[in-house]
Amino acid sequence: MEVKLTDRQQHILWATVRHYIATAEPVGSKSLVDEFNLGVSSATIRNIMGVLEKAGLLFQPHTSAGRVPSDSGYRIYVDRLITPSEILGKKVEQALENRLKWEDWTLEALLHGAAQILATLSGCITLITMPQSTTVKLRHLQLVQVEVGRIMLIVVTDGYETHSALLDLPPKPEDIAPDVEVIDRELQIVSNFLNSELRGRSLLELSTLDWSQLDREFQRYGEFLKTSMAELSKRTFTPAATQIMIRGVSEVLRQPEFSEIQQVQTIIQLLEEEQEKLWQLICSEPQTKSADKPRVTVRIGSENPLEPIRCCTLISSTYHRGSIPVGSVGVLGPTRLDYESAIAVVAAAADYLSEALS
Repeated sequence: MEVKLTDRQQHILWATVRHYIATAEPVGSKSLVDEFNLGVSSATIRNIMGVLEKAGLLFQPHTSAGRVPSDSGYRIYVDRLITPSEILGKKVEQALENRLKWEDWTLEALLHGAAQILATLSGCITLITMPQSTTVKLRHLQLVQVEVGRIMLIVVTDGYETHSALLDLPPKPEDIAPDVEVIDRELQIVSNFLNSELRGRSLLELSTLDWSQLDREFQRYGEFLKTSMAELSKRTFTPAATQIMIRGVSEVLRQPEFSEIQQVQTIIQLLEEEQEKLWQLICSEPQTKSADKPRVTVRIGSENPLEPIRCCTLISSTYHRGSIPVGSVGVLGPTRLDYESAIAVVAAAADYLSEALS
């Protein structure tokens, strides 16, 4: 449900988030009056902060304390109230161009160097995945009904490796019992379509397939199969955990948000021992893309599916070889993050790596 705010309420929310990011201290109305030219009294600011708290955008950590942004408050701040820093984006690109030697270094050394530069500029933990191989091609694909409501997706690569997954069939819009023979025929038609479109293509190109070419009666298979095949590809061809470059851990863990030893330990364990989970998260495609927004995904606090980083913000983007996504670059830090800078850093790094690899 979208929260509707007046211009003044948005301005107070913006100022509150900015002040909290800078100080890590709960924000009171007097602090905003002293720091920002808001053009309203301290009493008016207190009232507006109370409205924002009732809307779930701010909260008080203690009864007598000022207010701090919630995950929802940060979300509105990121989506509506800021623009990524173009100046920092250009600074990142310049730093990468000046300090990395594409002609002389190995790819692994280059990505290690890029990760260190990004960690220094962003003040966050930087994560860069090694590029996936684009040489694995699809030789054959088949959809087979194994029981009512369940099908098996079978993929054969050009190296004659076979991979399969059991999937729950999406229901038809009509509230009728499924006809086994009809579903068998539909699955064969969809299999033929997929083979004609995908044979000889990289598994990484699954996301580029135009599913709208399927006839209307087969459209229900489109998004379902696109998601299922992408997950199968990701699960089957996930690189080894050692292929995530990680830099900047010690600096971030000195932030006041990470004062509890147990919390730090769970994050370190995720970074060191559970990188496959982390890889799958940062390599997932952004939920929305548009021409006027950076190709960046921002997951704030509780939006992160991994428990150890639900106190953190993860900002990530894919980098490409040509039009094919082959890896990801991301930064991980506290939710009290300089979002304008961090988003700009990730977007600029992804664009630079894409250009260099292409």
